[in-house]
Amino acid sequence: MIFEETAGAGVAPTGRLRYSAPPELRAAFRWRARVDPDKNRSPETADAMAVDSLARKIAAPDRAATFRAPPHNIEVEQALLGAILVNNDAFYRVSDFLEPAHFFEPIHAKIYELIASLVRAGKTATPVTLKTFLPADLDVAGLTGSQYLARLAAEATAVINAMDYGRTIYDLALRRALIGIGEEVVNEAYDSPVDSSPRDQIEAAEKSLYELAENGRYDGGFQRFADALTAAVDMAAEAYQRDGSLSGIASGLKDLDRMMGGLQRSDLVIIAGRPGMGKTAFATNLAYNIAKAWEGGVRPDGRIESTNGGIVGFFSLEMSAEQLATRILAEQTEIASYKIRRGEIEPADFDRLAETAREMETIPLYIDETGGLSIAQLAARARRLKRQRGLDLLVIDYIQLLSGSSKRASEGRVQEITEITTNLKALAKELAVPILALSQLSRQVESRDDKRPQLSDLRESGSIEQDADVVLFVFREEYYLKNREPRPNTEEFFKWQEEMDRVHGKAEVIIGKQRHGPTGTVQLQFKAEVTRFSDLADEDKLPARMED
Repeated sequence: MIFEETAGAGVAPTGRLRYSAPPELRAAFRWRARVDPDKNRSPETADAMAVDSLARKIAAPDRAATFRAPPHNIEVEQALLGAILVNNDAFYRVSDFLEPAHFFEPIHAKIYELIASLVRAGKTATPVTLKTFLPADLDVAGLTGSQYLARLAAEATAVINAMDYGRTIYDLALRRALIGIGEEVVNEAYDSPVDSSPRDQIEAAEKSLYELAENGRYDGGFQRFADALTAAVDMAAEAYQRDGSLSGIASGLKDLDRMMGGLQRSDLVIIAGRPGMGKTAFATNLAYNIAKAWEGGVRPDGRIESTNGGIVGFFSLEMSAEQLATRILAEQTEIASYKIRRGEIEPADFDRLAETAREMETIPLYIDETGGLSIAQLAARARRLKRQRGLDLLVIDYIQLLSGSSKRASEGRVQEITEITTNLKALAKELAVPILALSQLSRQVESRDDKRPQLSDLRESGSIEQDADVVLFVFREEYYLKNREPRPNTEEFFKWQEEMDRVHGKAEVIIGKQRHGPTGTVQLQFKAEVTRFSDLADEDKLPARMED
């Protein structure tokens, strides 16, 4: 498609736009349309004629260079639009996967967009109701806009064929986009910048293919504010349907969910703490709770949709998958993990262990135990998991075990961590899932009397604090008190016992940062033997300390 500004020799441009249609359409309708902004029409009218199919704009190869037209089928587009104009029920057979961007011809994309706006507003889309939205002087092979719409309706396919025709249009759009991605890969490989490595190019290509597989496009860029508003209203509706309690994925810990509203899509959540605080146990508890609660099904386009809980991917860079599974078994059976590993269990306990393991077999929790992953490799594997099995939550244990690009590594560890967290935040947005990333804290915590972590403890770790949407600190005062036991039968010893009784079996999750909510502290129960976090029993419940 070509829009060109025309002017006579030595004459200032008139602003006239000429549309050059492909041979197929000219043969059928001898189409020629002109838009003159000098007439009494709004800029939106000119935009309506200049609308371009996204797939065609970004993916169609240069015809002069390839001598091949991009895959398309004008007749199928016309037949489907006609079917919808005759019977608007046909729209609902394709609306969940077909977008205006998938049409090859821009005027067809515009007509489909207008139909969608009317039908979703509860109005009827017919040639009569649509003609007022097309330019008054539209000329399609001698046909006016209203005549062209009537021609589409006359050549309509049956409603029963609408989905098949829509699939054809969608598949052809994907093929055009694939051609575009292939051309980009070839061009990048030939004209590679000096500072670009083959690994970077492979990652970029895989990202483009992932976005195409997920969304039917790989453009990124701007989106309409109306679309963003729709997403915001949908999120509020989800929370309303849950009695206003949650807009995100429930963690399985009610007090934590009350303060955070669940785990939100596209959020990077940092779980930080000193060794021995239970970071991994806490993340494992959340991952299992969410996977266990999963309910869902398969959408018409073949993608997996979650209606409750979620599908969880867990990158265990430190522990093996077997060790992680043993921890989860210990949590659920309340049999100490060291007893499970050593086989120090009674026959009844073994039966309970086997029964619990059978119940857990269908839980959608996927573990990658590969050590030494780079952030690029992790992102590629996460995209693959979402494409193949679905994904609602990603857990990474832990950030400091990831590596960045070789360029950043040469600049120092702080810059490398900055690259890693920046890419994790971008990945959370790309996949539209929350990412729980565990992080170590500096030793300066140990030098304070009050060893509760603070945001400043993260500030020497690259841009973790800046990139995170939420920062959670796991803190157990019992751990520190236990290591400071005084000499028995002294006054200090009795005071120490009282303090130990007060904090025994309790943990704090400190919300140090929450971009869209309050900070504060949530009190939880912690069973160290089985590494299990849970809500405090009602009679022992302490109110959460909330701060503005």
